[in-house]
Amino acid sequence: MTTTDASAGLALRFAGTGFVARPSGALWWPDRRMLIVSDLHLGRSGRYARRGGPLLPPWDVADTLDRLGAEIAALDPGRVVSLGDGFDDDLAAETIDGESRRKLWQLARGRDWIWVAGNHDRLAPGPDLPGRSAPDLHEGIALRHIAGEGPDVSGHLHPVVRLAGRSWRCFVLGREHLILPAFGAYTGGLAVSDTAFSALIPRGQAICCSARMFTVPLPCPATGAADR
Repeated sequence: MTTTDASAGLALRFAGTGFVARPSGALWWPDRRMLIVSDLHLGRSGRYARRGGPLLPPWDVADTLDRLGAEIAALDPGRVVSLGDGFDDDLAAETIDGESRRKLWQLARGRDWIWVAGNHDRLAPGPDLPGRSAPDLHEGIALRHIAGEGPDVSGHLHPVVRLAGRSWRCFVLGREHLILPAFGAYTGGLAVSDTAFSALIPRGQAICCSARMFTVPLPCPATGAADR
């Protein structure tokens, strides 16, 4: 389990396979031309408004899709995989605005786009959205929303490292599990010191998302958690 600096992220090896952890929080699998993101949570501001939660500016979908579009433009993937919680709930997938629908179709054009089911979005997106749905994928390495039997790549936990008074979204890398940060604009985070991570990865490293990617060894001192 080694990492080396890459020009646009951090190259790493997991389960004998080369990946690149991108500063955006996306994972690039060069050999498969596969772009993997997790926890987009599209429509979170709308869900909060529907359910009487905090009123957030309704820009999360546009911001998240713009950042995803930048990754697609930079890498030109043949496949894009959303590792669950692509939408903040099943109703969000039905009520996404027309401009966002058009943006999704534009991003997916000419690509195999796969929505892995999450705990927030258990149903397949409707026919007016691009792509296909799956409970998980198996590419020699399992791709799923919640970590299970390894080796697997997953999301769900929204890992963050807290250093010097600020939080850094991060990948968590161990022998059997590689956990992605949340990609969505309005997603919170769970500190990597939480037992949810140590139960899966007793020893490993956090790869922090930054213009200059950096790593933190795990386990690390307790730093607290935020709502996901």
